[in-house]
Amino acid sequence: MRLILLASCILLLTSLACGSSAPITAPTPIARSSLIPASQVKQSPETDVYPPKSLTDEYADAVPLPHPVNTAGAEDSAFILPDGNTLYVWFTPDPNIPAEKQVTDGATGIYISRKQAEVWSEPQRVILQDPGKPALDGCEFVLGNLMYFCSAREGYAGIQWFTAEFRDGKWQNWLPANFKPEYEVGELHITADGKELYFHSSRPGGQGGFDIWVSQNVGGEWREPVNLEIVNSTYSDGWPFVTQDGSELWFTRSVGAPELWRSKKVNGAWTQPERMFAPFAGEASLDGAGNIYFTHHFYKDNVMLEADIYIAHRIAR
Repeated sequence: MRLILLASCILLLTSLACGSSAPITAPTPIARSSLIPASQVKQSPETDVYPPKSLTDEYADAVPLPHPVNTAGAEDSAFILPDGNTLYVWFTPDPNIPAEKQVTDGATGIYISRKQAEVWSEPQRVILQDPGKPALDGCEFVLGNLMYFCSAREGYAGIQWFTAEFRDGKWQNWLPANFKPEYEVGELHITADGKELYFHSSRPGGQGGFDIWVSQNVGGEWREPVNLEIVNSTYSDGWPFVTQDGSELWFTRSVGAPELWRSKKVNGAWTQPERMFAPFAGEASLDGAGNIYFTHHFYKDNVMLEADIYIAHRIAR
C-alpha cells in the first residue's frame, strides 16, 4: 500500500525538480490526531466485516494493537525490532485523501513507538528530510543503526530508496541507497547478516504482477537479482520479511484481498509456501520471539475505512 500512496505524488514532486511549478512549503510537523476527520469512526474487531484469521495452529488469531498506536486514521507498514519493544509504522490521518495533500499535511509519514511495561508510547514522527523541503517517506526497514526508506521528494524523479544513520539519538545523514536502477527494487528486506536483499518488483522475468527477487551482497555490491521461483505465483507476491535466524520467509500474496504466506528454508533452500493469515492481512514483520505484526485494512462496500496494526502471538510448544 505504501508505494501506491507514494506513487500518486510523483508527478507533483517531479515538477518541482524540473522547475515547472511554484515551490511547495514543507509543513511543520503537528499532532497526528488533530488531522483525523471528525467523521471517521474508530473501527474495531466487533464491527469488522472481514476480520483476519489465523489459518495455522502455530499462531493465535490476531488482535489490534491498542491506542495510541492505532487510531481512526490509517496505520500501515509495521516494522518491529527483534526485541519486540520498538515499532515503526507509517501513518496518514485520512486514507482517502490524495498523496499530493498528504505531503503537505504535516502528519503523514513514518513514526516510532516504544513499549515499556507492556504499554506502547505515543508514536513520534521520524523526520528524514531537511527543514523546509517537502517529502513523502515510507517503506521503512531498519537493520542495526541503518534505516532504508523510500521517498518521493523534491529534487528526485519518481520514488527513490534512501538510507539514514541513527546517531546521537536521532536519524540523520540521509543519502540515496546504492541500488542499481535496472534492478527496480520495490519494498525490501535485508537479512540479519547483511548478505541477501529480498525485494518485490514487476521487473521482466517474473510470474505475476509483483514477484519476489533476491540479490547477493558481494564485496559491498548487490549482484544481479534472481527470481525466487519457488514462492512466486501468477498473483502479486511481495513485501518480503526474513526472520532473524533466516529460517522463514514471510510475504504478502494478493488473491483478491491480501494474505500472509510463509516459506521455510530446509537444507538451504526455500520450500513451497503455505497460507498463514487471511483476509486483508499484509506486510508482515516478526519480532525475535516469532510474534507477527501486520497491517489489516477495514473495508465495507469496497471502501477502505481504516488501517490498523495487528499482532498475532506465536503459540508456545
